[in-house]
Formats: sequence, C-alpha cells, structure tokens
Amino acid sequence: MRDHLRAGIAVFNAGDFHDAHDAWEDRWLDLESGTDDERLLHGLIQFTAAVHHGYGRNWTGCVGLAESAHEYLDGLPGEYRGIDVVRVRRILVEIARDPEVLYRRGAPRLTHEGRVVLLEDLDFAAAAVAAGIYAEREGYDEELLDHGTAYARADLADGKQNSRFVHLVRDFAADPANRGIIQQRLAGHVEQRRHRERDVEGLFD
Repeated sequence: MRDHLRAGIAVFNAGDFHDAHDAWEDRWLDLESGTDDERLLHGLIQFTAAVHHGYGRNWTGCVGLAESAHEYLDGLPGEYRGIDVVRVRRILVEIARDPEVLYRRGAPRLTHEGRVVLLEDLDFAAAAVAAGIYAEREGYDEELLDHGTAYARADLADGKQNSRFVHLVRDFAADPANRGIIQQRLAGHVEQRRHRERDVEGLFD
C-alpha cells in the first residue's frame, strides 16, 4: 500500500494528474467497499481526476469530482496512512467552490508523511510502480522493464544494494528527458544477465 501511495503521489506531483490514479486503481479495486483504505484510495483517485478535469477547463466535471472525492474522504482520520487528509479535504473544498483556483495558484502538491514526494525521492519499490506507469503511457518496452525490475528485486534479495538494475529502474521513473537512453542501457544489462544465465543452464543436470 505504501509503495503504491507514494508512487501515485510522486506521479501527481510531476504534473501527470491523469496517470497518478494508475498507481492506486488496482489496489483500490481489490478492497472491500467502505473500508478506510478503499475510501482513501477512491477519494485520491477522484481528487486527481478533479484536478485533471480542472486543467482541461471542464469545470462541471472538476466540481462534481471534487465534491465526490470530499465525500469519500469525509470521516477518515485527519492523517491516515501518511496522508494529510484534512489538507486534501480543504483543497477539495476550494476547488469545488472555485475550480479556476487551479490556474491562479497552480496545482497543489500532495504530501506523504509530512513531505512533498517527487519521483526522485522514491525508493526502488515505489519507483518500480511509477516506472511501469510511464512505460505503458509513453510506449516503452514494458516486458523489458519487467525483466529489469525482476533482476533488481533478485539483486536486492541477495543484498546487492548497488545493483545497476535498481539504479536504472529508479532513473527511468525519475528522469523523463532521458527515458529512451535509460531503456537502451537497461536492455544491454538485461541481455548480459540473460547471457550469463544461459551459460550455466544445464551444467549441473
């Protein structure tokens, strides 16, 4: 839950409002309706949709979603799972009252555990979620990224904190200007790892 929360927040704070919900939606769909976790994710998804529609000048959709998001978050603790729910509700009230506030002040930044979360702040697990979102959105090789992520997890499980795969997945998430180059580097390292694996296949059968 925490990794998906942070990934979605970082994607939102990068200005990719529509894409932020992808970090939360799968988790949300698996939750029982009406639970605190379900209401939190449902409210955040609608929050990001409200901001998305506001920037598209769909004022009616923006206001309706802001009001609906507030209803889902209403009754949750003031801080829940590291989210400042009171602040999010306050922002939603402002947007519902005057959606053009998004243009005058700019999009709000979401926080987690008291800090604004950016893509470069994400640890590997959360960065992997964000990387998958961007790979799908921008048409990068999702299968390659899946392989790189799997190798990164294997390296971390073996205690290799300085794994190239870990760094490349994190860089892919955090560096939009260089994603193409990072994908090329990742492809090279994935092929090297696969080659080493093929070299030892069957040796001890």
